[in-house]
Parts: sequence; structure tokens; C-alpha cells
Amino acid sequence: MGFVKGKLPQWLKFTNGSGAIAFGVKDLGFSFFLLPYYNLVLGVEAWLVGAALATALVIDALVDPLIGHLSDRTYTRWGRRLPWLYVAPIPLAFMWSLLWSPPFTGVPSFWEIVALAVGVRLLLSACEVPSVSLVPELTDDYDERTTLFRYRFLSGWLGGMLMMVLAFTIFLPTPEAQLQPEGYAAFGMFGAFLMVLSVVGSAAGQHRIVAQRPAHRPPPFSLAGAFSEIFDAFKEKAFLVFAAGGLAAYVGQGMNFSMTQYVNNYVWKFDELAFQLYPGVLALSVLFMFVLVGPLHRRFGKPCSSAGGAIVAMIFYFLPYVLFLSGLWPETGTAVSTYSMLGLLVIANTASIVAIISATSMVAEIVEAFEERTGKRAEGTFYSGNWLVQKCATAGGILVTSLIVQSVGIEQGTPQDQVAPASVAQLALIYTIAGSALAIIAAFWLGRFPITREQHEARVAAKERREDAAAHDDPIDDAIRADPDGHTITP
Repeated sequence: MGFVKGKLPQWLKFTNGSGAIAFGVKDLGFSFFLLPYYNLVLGVEAWLVGAALATALVIDALVDPLIGHLSDRTYTRWGRRLPWLYVAPIPLAFMWSLLWSPPFTGVPSFWEIVALAVGVRLLLSACEVPSVSLVPELTDDYDERTTLFRYRFLSGWLGGMLMMVLAFTIFLPTPEAQLQPEGYAAFGMFGAFLMVLSVVGSAAGQHRIVAQRPAHRPPPFSLAGAFSEIFDAFKEKAFLVFAAGGLAAYVGQGMNFSMTQYVNNYVWKFDELAFQLYPGVLALSVLFMFVLVGPLHRRFGKPCSSAGGAIVAMIFYFLPYVLFLSGLWPETGTAVSTYSMLGLLVIANTASIVAIISATSMVAEIVEAFEERTGKRAEGTFYSGNWLVQKCATAGGILVTSLIVQSVGIEQGTPQDQVAPASVAQLALIYTIAGSALAIIAAFWLGRFPITREQHEARVAAKERREDAAAHDDPIDDAIRADPDGHTITP
């Protein structure tokens, strides 16, 4: 049973959601600026940056689930999550600053990039996994969980949008400034401050509700036992279906974001004003998501909302590229081209965020299904799995982008008007094919997620009856359970 029964107070929604600002800062940095910074500014070859981030991911993959597992096992008078949220943000801020101002001489090497990326990824996991794991702990209500994720996504995106606005107005205000290292260092330092403020502030705001000693002390830790429990959780059918669709969706989103600087510069030929308007376009899409996702979940459920969002996003993301390649798009660089592109992006990005938030919210329902099968709560383990899928996607998206950029031959520091039209067309074509394929795969799997609202609510009701029966020592009611299809069974 969640810490809060019934409707959540408004202040708690804001407070829990604000912890995701740190994730938004990181996601914006990794998705939009990391590859261009290391490739176009520091002179690292694009494929080498992608390979370094993929290597960091492999290292991360071995450790990340352990963070979620250890968070589930944390046993203090402040509960399972708060100690992580008070400690981890400080070293995270330090590593984030170093990522944007590398302490190395000359062009960063492969292993230097790996070291910085691993440090940031692991420390952000130590913040984000405990923070998001509080969602299924706070409430077991199907719609209230969606509400908490709405606020988390809103906060994460607004944090990212704030950093983008500052990047395009203060730190990196012109295409020329985007090719100089000084603005990126300031970008990193401000982001580090924002990360600490959001994570610690969110934890402190929820302290009086979630600072409760867990009901059961975990058994002694062993590495073999930890990985056994993690593998048991990850083979849950619902998690495997989510992971297949979520990975494709997150890779697509990661590729879309990491391609932004390239396509906006070289395909659409954005000017300084267009770059400054771009954060507003994304902010509008987040606000539309915030209004739409609740009614969509109530009307269609989370799986259909996620699959539908992926398809709508694909159509509106890549329609301009199809028209451009067909010669039917207005001349790029003109006001008609720029504002048409920005308008379609509002729709596409709204649908994309609906797909992602629906998929993330589905993970919360896996917690009860796993508890029903094993008798264990594993919020941290499942959200570390979700986090690992997202990290795979971010690295995968950047790797795909780096390979595309490498294949079309855009060199370090190349101005807009000096890229060959054939290279621009090739960039648009490959991007369209890869993005459309990922969206179709994501929609196929996310639409097949096996836990419906009715099944989840049946599980929660059966659990409450078991707990009530146990409190009254009723041996008959204690046998009440829900079968895997969500039907309540009584002896």
C-alpha cells in the first residue's frame, strides 16, 4: 500500500517532480550538445565519441542494476531512498562540470571520454533511480502514478529547456559560439548547480512522508544473491515487452535529439533567431503533453497511448524530410521553411513525449505483478532497468548519429553554407529511414504491454484484502490472491 491513499496533494506532485530536473539537465546535455562539443569543438572524430559512450554504457550496464537493487535494500530510519538523494548529487555535480571542461591536455582520448561518461552516468543513476522509485511507493493508484510522471516529465523537460534557452542565449548564442569551448564550460557549471538544487530540494520536500523505516530488514547482501534477484526481476514478461519497445523508443528519441544540431544547421539552415525559438517549441510540446496524457490514459490506457504516440511522432517528425527529399519543401533557410518545420515539431515532439511517459509509467505496474509472483518489492530494480534502457538508448542514439555524420563526411567546424547538397540529402535520407524504423518497432512492442488498468487494480485490491486479513489473523481471507490475468481468486 502506498504512503498516500487517494488523491495526492498538489505540493507533493510538484516536489516529487522537481527531482527530475537533474535528469533533464543531463539528458539535454548528452542528447543535444555532447557529440557536437567533442566532435566539432574538441576535434574528436564522431565515431570515436559514439564508441566511447557505448563502451561507457557496457561498464554502466554491469553496475546500474546494482544501484537499483541496493536502493531497494537500503534500511534506515529515513527509508530506502532518501540517503541516496542527499549524498549522490554532490559528486555528480563535480563530474558533470568536468565533462564540459575536460581536465586533459590536447584532444580527449577514447578512454578519457569513457571515464567522464561513466562517472556521470553512475552518479546520475544514484540520484534518479531512488527518486523515480518513490512514485510506486507514494501511491498504488493507476492514474495518480500517471500524474506523478506528468510532473516528473514536466520538470525534467523544463530543466532541459532552461539549459537550452541559456545555451542559445547566453552560453552558445551564435553558430560561431557553438564552435568555441568557453561557453560549454559555463554551461556545465550552471547545470551542476541546478542538479544539486533539484535532487536535494526534492528529497527534503518529501522527507516527512517517505522517511519511514522499511517494514522488513533485508537479508545480508551477497553479490551472487543480488544478481540472482536482478535477473529474476528482469525476466518478468511485462518487463521484457516494455524493454523491447522502450529501447526502440528511447534510441529514436536519443537519435532525434543528438541529430538536432546537425539537421537544424545543415538541412534546415536555422539562423540565430530560429535556434533561440527552438526551446520554446519543445516547451510548448511538453505543456501539451501535460494536458493530454492523463485523458489519453483514462480513455485508451497506457499501452495504446504509448504506441499511438510513437506512430504520430514518426509521421510529423519525418514528413518534412520526405517533402525535402522530394523537392516539395520550401527553400530551406527561409521564414516559410523554418516556421513550418517548428510548427510540425510541436506536434511530433508532443506525441513522442506521450509515448515515452506512457512507457515509463507502465513500469510502475510491473512492481505489483512481480510482488504477486515473488512476494518482493523491487521498485529500484525495475527503474534501474528502465534507466538502463534509457541509457542504452541515449548511447545508441548518439552512436547512430555519429555513424550517420561520419558516413556523410561533415568535418569539424564546417559552416552551414559549405556542406555539399549531396551530403545534406544523404543525411536527411538516412535519418528518415532509421528514425521511421525505430518508431515502428517501438509502437509494435509497447502496444503489446500485457498489464491493463483492470489487471493492475485487481492486483492492488487483492493485496489490500490480504493485508487486511493478515491484520485480523483471518486464515481464509489470507488466501485471497489475484491470478496473472488480474482475476481475483478466492478459495
